[in-house]
Parts: sequence; C-alpha cells; structure tokens
Amino acid sequence: MQGMGKTERGEPGRDIDLTSLRSTMPAGGPLQGGSNLNMNLYATKKSAAEGMLDIALFLANITHMKTVIEQGAGYRYYAAVLTLISFSLALQIVAGILIIVIARKDITEEDNQERLDCLNNMTTILIFLIFVTNICITVFGMERTGLFARMHF
Repeated sequence: MQGMGKTERGEPGRDIDLTSLRSTMPAGGPLQGGSNLNMNLYATKKSAAEGMLDIALFLANITHMKTVIEQGAGYRYYAAVLTLISFSLALQIVAGILIIVIARKDITEEDNQERLDCLNNMTTILIFLIFVTNICITVFGMERTGLFARMHF
C-alpha cells in the first residue's frame, strides 16, 4: 500500500514506499538513456501540442481583430488594440516557425542539443511576450455590453 511503506531511515510512516518505487524505475533513471522513454518522440509530441495551442490562440486573435475592425474607428481603443493584436500575431508566427524547426531536429544527437536548447529558450521568451501582449489586449478590449452596460456601473 503506497504511503504506508518504510521511509529512507527504515521507520514506518506515511512517506512513499521507496523500495517499491526504486524497483519500478529503470536502472538508468526515468530520463536517462537506459529507460524506454524516447526523448525525441517526447520532444516532438511536446512541440506538436505547443503548436496546436499557438494555432488556437492565433485563431482567437484573428477573431478578436475582426470584431475590433467591425466596430470601426469609433471604438475607444481601436488603434491600440489593433496594434497589440498585430504584434501578437507576428510573435505567434515567429514562435510557430521556431516550434516547427525544433520539432524537425533530433534531440538525441549531441550536435543538436545546444542549438535546440537555445531555440527552446527563445520560443519560451516569445510565448511569454505573447502572453503579456494578450493580457494587454484583454484589458484594452473590455467593452461594457448587454445587461451590465445598461446598469451604468
């Protein structure tokens, strides 16, 4: 029963049963070469999932841009929101290209690892900038509509 095994010091307790945990781990460790985990396949799946999220955000930003354009220049933050959405879309395109480049490289080759690490860091920074930009878009994009607009808060 997990949680009721002996601790590292051999005393009974509510810690994880280290003996059974060690017996289920490969000899090389969970992420070492001795395991059954294919690091290249893992990295490719991670990049594909990241790319799908980037596409979803890209489509949401395009929809938001369409809504702002339909509201016209009379919209209070028209220029600011269009600029932020355009900036976010440009960053997303660059991040998408980086994700594709990262996914196409083999992470198990030693020659690629340093470059992939650098590209991965750049992608992370870009995604953070996209995140911050989309927060700003959301803040500027608040419009009082429907019931709350009629209540005159």
